[in-house]
Amino acid sequence: MKPKPFTITAEAASKGPYVPQMGIKYPEKPDEHMNVGPKVVDINFDTNYPYLDESPGFKLWSGFIYFVIWTLVFMVCPIRYALRIEGRSILKKNKALFKNGAMTVSNHMLRWDFLSVLQAVRYRRLWFPTVKELVLGSDRGVTRAVGGIPVPSDIHAIRSFTNAFDELHRRKKWFHAFPEASSWFFYQPIRPFKKGMFTMAYKYNIPVIPIALSYRPPTGIYRFFKKGSPLITLRIGEPILPDQSMPRKEAVNLLRQQCHKKIVELAGIPEGENPWPCEGD
Repeated sequence: MKPKPFTITAEAASKGPYVPQMGIKYPEKPDEHMNVGPKVVDINFDTNYPYLDESPGFKLWSGFIYFVIWTLVFMVCPIRYALRIEGRSILKKNKALFKNGAMTVSNHMLRWDFLSVLQAVRYRRLWFPTVKELVLGSDRGVTRAVGGIPVPSDIHAIRSFTNAFDELHRRKKWFHAFPEASSWFFYQPIRPFKKGMFTMAYKYNIPVIPIALSYRPPTGIYRFFKKGSPLITLRIGEPILPDQSMPRKEAVNLLRQQCHKKIVELAGIPEGENPWPCEGD
């Protein structure tokens, strides 16, 4: 599949969403990566790799990174992107639903999109699967510290990877998923979703919280300092529970469809105007 141009009718455009024109050429495949830096280390992601690192040194480093996020980044993000968060009351009213953990799911379209999600859920740690290339590059220390767990290629190591998430779920932790599987900066439409994390949500029977990040045109002082770069709005939707009465395959596909549809809606894309299908595998 080639990247789809995002053109909407004049009537729909008058209602939103704002589509930034950044002159970026996107890959042909909707899950192809654009921003993975060069490899700087060699790591063997085998069964001995610490997918869930419990070492004192790592815990100290991770705690420090989260302290920086919860203090400095939470002050900078609303200034840098004029970040606007809508729907936080949904998290508060559904607090009891999250007693055994939850999974946030969002589109992947900004370098700071994960940090924006962290700011939306406030002072929670999130764990997420990440491509191993990010753990081999210059951002490897931060990627791991904020909760990134690399997905191994070795079939034998998949069990170790899965065990890490099993243990985190046992501790009732929260997960995050970027089901588009790659980051495309300033791309507005919602791309197809991989089903892996929805399978995990079904397995653990945890609610999925759809989150959409969308753009606003730079206004006021931002017109002078952002140089055309858009401002960011984050919207939180009502949690969606996997249907445990259905067979796993059907329930996972339904959950993926429901989340994709909701995120398209939260992004402000009129019904029928998103150019990509839901299924990404």
